[in-house]
Amino acid sequence: MGSLSLPSFARISFSCLFPASWHFSLPSHLIPRILLPSVRQLFFIGLAVGVVGLIYLLLVIGKGHDSWIRKESHFHRHLARLTDVEATDTSNPNLNYGLVVDCGSSGSRVFVYCWPRHNGNPHELLDIRQMRDQHRKPVVMKIKPGISELATTPEKASDYIYPLLSFAAQHIPKNKHQETPLYILCTAGMRVLSESQQEALLEDLRTDIPVHFNFLFSDSHVEVISGKQEGVYAWIGINFVLGKFNHVHNEGEAVVEVQVPGNDQQEAMVRKRTAGVLDMGGVSTQIAYEVPKTVSFASPQQEEVAKNLLAEFNLGCDAHRTEHVYRVYVSTFLGFGGNAARKRYEDNLVRNSATRNKFLGQHVGETAESPLLDPCLPTDLQDEVGLTAQKLYLRGTGDFDQCRQLLQPFLNHTNETHTSLNGIYQPSIDYNNSQFYGFSEFYYCTEDVLRMGGDYNSSTYARAAKSYCATQWRTLKERFDSGLYASHADLHRLKYQCFKSSWMYEVFHSGFSFPTNYKNLKTALLVYEKEVQWTLGAILYRTRFLPLRDIPQESLKGVHSHWRHSFSFVNNHYLFLACFLVVLLSILLYLLRLRRIHRRASQRCTPSSVPWLEQGLGSPTLPLTL
Repeated sequence: MGSLSLPSFARISFSCLFPASWHFSLPSHLIPRILLPSVRQLFFIGLAVGVVGLIYLLLVIGKGHDSWIRKESHFHRHLARLTDVEATDTSNPNLNYGLVVDCGSSGSRVFVYCWPRHNGNPHELLDIRQMRDQHRKPVVMKIKPGISELATTPEKASDYIYPLLSFAAQHIPKNKHQETPLYILCTAGMRVLSESQQEALLEDLRTDIPVHFNFLFSDSHVEVISGKQEGVYAWIGINFVLGKFNHVHNEGEAVVEVQVPGNDQQEAMVRKRTAGVLDMGGVSTQIAYEVPKTVSFASPQQEEVAKNLLAEFNLGCDAHRTEHVYRVYVSTFLGFGGNAARKRYEDNLVRNSATRNKFLGQHVGETAESPLLDPCLPTDLQDEVGLTAQKLYLRGTGDFDQCRQLLQPFLNHTNETHTSLNGIYQPSIDYNNSQFYGFSEFYYCTEDVLRMGGDYNSSTYARAAKSYCATQWRTLKERFDSGLYASHADLHRLKYQCFKSSWMYEVFHSGFSFPTNYKNLKTALLVYEKEVQWTLGAILYRTRFLPLRDIPQESLKGVHSHWRHSFSFVNNHYLFLACFLVVLLSILLYLLRLRRIHRRASQRCTPSSVPWLEQGLGSPTLPLTL
């Protein structure tokens, strides 16, 4: 490095092993005081710099780390959406698989899901995604008819399901079969069968499937689920895809205060606001949403009914942790779907017109020349309803407001508090702090013809629906032939759009009591360009304890949700601080050594040499080479 020599006289010279111009010398009395500090000064300088360094560390890591976590979480959610459409890498040994067979009324479908090994953090859920083949297509297969068609021949149930499981087995690595859970869940079609018929079909599956397949399958993995369970699974699946179960939230993201079920004395927690779900099919309408606060009941009878509509469950793997405990209200209304409602409406028209004609001696609606006027059909559209023996001829008048008034009695709404369609109990909704997604008919009614799917605005929607209803049927047909409507819109949609627009409006605002100024409904067909099935929620809930296998090995690494991701970030700042302190310590040691050398030089000076130190006389050079 360098050398330092100190003769007994007078000048200190600095030189470096660099250009000659870097050589200079100073008289010792001109050396700044800062280069020859006392021990006390050195201590206070070091203490001050250390405090500044700690403040920097706290500010940068505390502030920067939170924003980094939010950005990193946001990035990973977007990355998940992108990688979710990539082909699944079946060669990855850390990938796990799961199967769900949805046995519906018209057919059965098998869904293959996959997820990477859990990171060992009990605060996080499994990252379950739908498996995709080499062509990036979801691994799904459907067969017809529904399994309920085998009610009289239950011994054929396993043969019926065999093609689905064989298809799934071909896509999952063979060495993963024995650890791949298989769930066979039956819905509407099986519910209408007697218990003995249901059990006969399920028993055949329980007995024969383990003989032909090596999946992780037990007796409890095959069952007929209720409408409530199906609704809860749908709610879980949609909120999981939306990222609502990830409790690291970004600035400005909506949160809600939650009173954890079963812990009324515990302080309320604040977490991400979940989304409610509205789904109107052809036959039924369903609503599902989280009830964050403890509910109260108007009567003991209402409390008894509510027990069948409220589901309390823990999505986390640790039963003692409450961050993933949810209280969800789910209710399904049979006969309140778009097509079923139209059927009820038409049947009512036929009955009432027949009674009125008989009482008044009229023949309205009995021939095409004297049709019954129907405000729920587009203007001048002619239609026929009822059986051949009692056919009713209709002609549309296209009056949206009058149609809505005629439909209100079909909601079966009561004046009792906290009730909705059919007088069924419904917990209160915080309309100022909630969000809902409307699927199926909620989307078709707003998008197929009116072309305004997405964010729902009641006044804009009502104006568009009123304009559509009042338009001549001939004009609507011309627009349809010109391709002005959605590609999947057909003549059936055109004919009954006016009715369904009115029905959707009334169900939402009068039935479920959402105010007309409600701004947080989004109508959608897909979530992040994917169709979300209730089967995703089913496997997420039923595999919730699987992370327990990985937590013991990872427990030493901490349980905070951001630990793994923040490790390198925090270490970078600690490394910087360490380097800073090392450099500071080196400077302090160098100054101490310089001070010690100067003191020795002063002690070696003779008495005759003291005057030059006091009077600033010239002195010989003390060469110091660095």
